[in-house]
Amino acid sequence: MHATGFALICLLLPAWAHAAPADTVYRNGYIYTVDAQDSVQQALAVREGRIVYVGDNAGAQAHTGGQTRVIDLQGRMVMPGLVDGHMHPQSGGSRLLNCSLDYLPLTVPQFQARIQACLDKEKNASPKRWLRVVNWFQQGMLPDGVDMSSAALDSLKTSRPIVVRSSFGHSALLNSRAMALAGVTRRTPDPEGGKIARDAAGKATGILEDAAQDMVSKFMPVLTPKENLAASTAALDAMRKQGITTFLDAYTDPETLTAFSQLQKQGKLTARAHFAVLIDPKDAISGKAFKELRQLAKQFDQGATRIEPSMQVRHAKLFMDGVIAAPALTGAMLAPYYTNQGTPQQPHWAPGPSKGPDSYFTPALLRSTLSRLAKAHVDPHIHVDGDGAVRDTLNALQALRATPEGKDVRPALAHDEIVDPADFPRFKQLDATAVLSFQWAKPAPDTVGALKEYMGKERYAIVEPQSLLLDAGARIAYGSDWPVDPLDMWFALKVGVTRTAAKDAGPEYAGRLGDAPGMPRAAVLRAITMNAAYTLRQEKEVGSLEVGKLADLIVLDRNFMEVPAEDIANTRVLQTVVGGKIVYGLTSW
Repeated sequence: MHATGFALICLLLPAWAHAAPADTVYRNGYIYTVDAQDSVQQALAVREGRIVYVGDNAGAQAHTGGQTRVIDLQGRMVMPGLVDGHMHPQSGGSRLLNCSLDYLPLTVPQFQARIQACLDKEKNASPKRWLRVVNWFQQGMLPDGVDMSSAALDSLKTSRPIVVRSSFGHSALLNSRAMALAGVTRRTPDPEGGKIARDAAGKATGILEDAAQDMVSKFMPVLTPKENLAASTAALDAMRKQGITTFLDAYTDPETLTAFSQLQKQGKLTARAHFAVLIDPKDAISGKAFKELRQLAKQFDQGATRIEPSMQVRHAKLFMDGVIAAPALTGAMLAPYYTNQGTPQQPHWAPGPSKGPDSYFTPALLRSTLSRLAKAHVDPHIHVDGDGAVRDTLNALQALRATPEGKDVRPALAHDEIVDPADFPRFKQLDATAVLSFQWAKPAPDTVGALKEYMGKERYAIVEPQSLLLDAGARIAYGSDWPVDPLDMWFALKVGVTRTAAKDAGPEYAGRLGDAPGMPRAAVLRAITMNAAYTLRQEKEVGSLEVGKLADLIVLDRNFMEVPAEDIANTRVLQTVVGGKIVYGLTSW
């Protein structure tokens, strides 16, 4: 839009939009607005936390007074603050403070050595105190296909119970001491929504999948209020540096809400915080989950969006399945996973007996749950990894859309790692947003080693169908799913554009994942701004740089739209602004 068009808009705005000089004016920039035309402007003015002008340098001069801080961008790129539509900040923050395997591909000896080092640092810990290890890249264990069991932990020099959490969040490995305390034996039945991994003789191996992890949760040391506050503080610090100004905690709890509430009251909340409360199938049937959601919303939701960051509790999290990656294979599929029906030396991969679990919500229960949430004006945020879970969820949404209460719902389907092509157009038809983690769409141990053979050739060709959904008209939003991966938004956006791994990933992960192209840069940026804001019902307040919107913006050290695609990953945020207030970085250049 030309400056004259912006000037005409300004004439129609309320008096506050042009009655006084701005607090801050940015000049000489590449202002990427993410408005309806993805227009690029030169200057932007902010007053009292809101944007009062977007246009050229000459127009900005009218908003410049004696007290106005003028920032010369010297050609740097400014864009809306990032909106992370699916993350787990408390878990991410606490993992920054825990024994961590740092998402690294490790051999078994390296795995053992890193955990032993954590044990050695706590030599005076009680033998009864559990050691919790995080950020285990289970699919990246070396060599490919290595079997992990309690034996890998039992050889360590300790009598403490140990639990190692997969970075994906869907698996845990226990040592024998931990298995004994949790009551995991040959005779222990698989819990609903979970699986106890067993060897050929039926003995539990120490791996717990999905809901089976609950068997050890009760033994984990509960974070103290001080530790919870430290985790939230660490999470916000990490977000500021990445340029995240709004986020959805996609699976919250009272302790997390309490910690973020304390920071908000102290004026230390530096991103707009949205929270989704878990609705699990059992508690949906009893009604307990809905009661808890109402209680948490009443206690912690702070009402309408304001200039200073605040909290909203207006989403519900549902799990329909687990993950499609081996060794878990807990994603619900339409057709069976492939298995090696030959030998390691002469493999023969063919459809096996398992499609994974049934979707965790039955069709009837999912329809009734979605209807109940819609009547309460709560938007569902639904974990769907396999194409079976996607299909079941879209079917339920189709039924919901036919009801009066279902007209205004904004459903989000998170992950969508494999979607049947017949369902691509249904996202648009049902106005369901696909919330995707772009960084997964690259050759890596979790796609090549843990998916390729198990999917079969046809399905593997469309794994991580980001551009395929986009081409079918789906609204694509971004969610980092941190701490499943390190919080590196710019690497994720690079992968969204290129579908390539990092340069140092190794020759076995060279090239692009699958046959599908990457997404256009404009679509990638819209996914992490306006589209993610839409899922949070915030598109009128944030997500683009337009007059009247909140001044949530970031300044970059390079131009996302113009640098070579691989260089996108090297982008650094120079300044993060929330509600007109600088919360990270430089004040001038």
